[in-house]
Amino acid sequence: METTGRAARRVTVGSLLGLAEVRAGAPEVLTAGADLDVPVRWVHVADTEGIGALIEGGELVLSTAAGFRSSTARVRRFLQDLAGAGAAGVLIELVDEDGRPDSAAVARLRRAAEGTTLPVIVLRRRIKFVRVTQAAHRLLIGEQLDQVDRFRHVHELFTRLNLDSADEQTILEAAARLVGGPVVLEDVAHRVLLAAGGEPAEDDDQSLTGWGDRAGMPGHAPVGPGSQVWGRLVAPRMEATDVAGIYVLERAGQALALARMAARDEEDLLRRARAGFLQALMAEDLDEDQAQARASDLGLRHAEVYVPVVAHLAADPEEDVTQVQLHERAAVDAWLGAGRSLGVDLLTTSVRNGSVALLLGLAAEEGAVDATLSRMTALVEERTGVAEPRRARGSTPGIWTVGVGPAGSTLVRGAAGLGEADQVARAAAVTQTRRLPFYRFADVRLRGLVALLADDPRVRTFGEAELGPLLDGRPPWGLDLLALYLAHGGNKSEVARAAHLSRQALYARLRRLEEVLGVSLDDPESRTALHLAVLWSRLRPRP
Repeated sequence: METTGRAARRVTVGSLLGLAEVRAGAPEVLTAGADLDVPVRWVHVADTEGIGALIEGGELVLSTAAGFRSSTARVRRFLQDLAGAGAAGVLIELVDEDGRPDSAAVARLRRAAEGTTLPVIVLRRRIKFVRVTQAAHRLLIGEQLDQVDRFRHVHELFTRLNLDSADEQTILEAAARLVGGPVVLEDVAHRVLLAAGGEPAEDDDQSLTGWGDRAGMPGHAPVGPGSQVWGRLVAPRMEATDVAGIYVLERAGQALALARMAARDEEDLLRRARAGFLQALMAEDLDEDQAQARASDLGLRHAEVYVPVVAHLAADPEEDVTQVQLHERAAVDAWLGAGRSLGVDLLTTSVRNGSVALLLGLAAEEGAVDATLSRMTALVEERTGVAEPRRARGSTPGIWTVGVGPAGSTLVRGAAGLGEADQVARAAAVTQTRRLPFYRFADVRLRGLVALLADDPRVRTFGEAELGPLLDGRPPWGLDLLALYLAHGGNKSEVARAAHLSRQALYARLRRLEEVLGVSLDDPESRTALHLAVLWSRLRPRP
């Protein structure tokens, strides 16, 4: 494939000196070491001294210096004015009225040009400037058309790659061929993600070794839409003035951003389809044959056993819904990533705000389920921290608690256990049992039973009758102090320390609780009933 940039023809001061219309004037370059490869943007004719204010840079100026050729100082100011304005060069025709070389003017121009880097060319024969401008403009327009054609080719190439669903490496390799050298995709921290076009030698200044220390290379373009830039394309050997090469990088960056967005859209569509499938299983809308057929359509492999899992978030009450949803998305990504690492197929969906349901397809060998669950929760915690087990001293905001239900040999039976997994996760989130990577019903004991019965109307009636106004926050400290008193088995010294109250203040508040509840806190049966009621209040369904 033809490269873009280096192979493209350019109109320069040197190339214009090769025009027949210019050679007819017997041109001579007066400035030693002048760069004749300076690109020319336009050709301009001027005989006034203040031309610098009228040009924008990149012009080749044609002049006869008729009004100021007799003064070396004025000619020098003319040249300095052009150099300061960014002119590409100047051709000055110095002939007398008879068409013969004006030797005195040439000598003054030679002295004036000393020390300047601006290409200064003297013409000793009369030529028609209009022919020079016509020829130069034909070349410039042709160059612009060539550039438009090259840009169109580049645009069409990357558009075709996107339509063909080309991956990031293929797009990067196309960019490397177009610029004729290495191209590197780095992230915002300047870490190399991908490279194409060959890596330079280790002793080359542009080697990938220590790449992050060379963040200021000129040939680069951002990758990512608008303010959501997630990377950068860098061509280490490209000059910052290589317009065509920079365009290749910019267009390749757009193609990379589109490729990543398309991949995410495809992944999101599959994820939503699988979430809908799991919701249909939970609603018992499918029999096993239908479930297996749909699972196959969604690319899921048949498993020997299906394990229901629910991850429950101990959210901060002050945290808004959007933040909780972001936590959920991070958790889902972590579990899916862990599943890919271990070769485990899984379905996932949201049970409610702050709870994620998962159905894992695993092998049925003895111990395989627990071993895989342990590895998966460890991977999730290692990668993101969102699956870190609940702390031993109770619910901690931002921590996920994992509940596991009874496994089933079919998809339908496995999904049927998600309700129990949900109850176990919520019960374990508020219990003070030993720390575990995941919990089953046997691990949460009485709390698990209360969690399973929490939405039973009879249990609700019992809990409301036992706790009465405490459920409405009267007094505001009542329910928390009662839970603390029951957790410490009625030991007033320990309750006082835990509540940071004096013994006198604690006794006064306990008397107030007994008045509100209408029972004696010293009565064992009353404490048992209140303990169940407090557990229910912690585990009852919330709107």
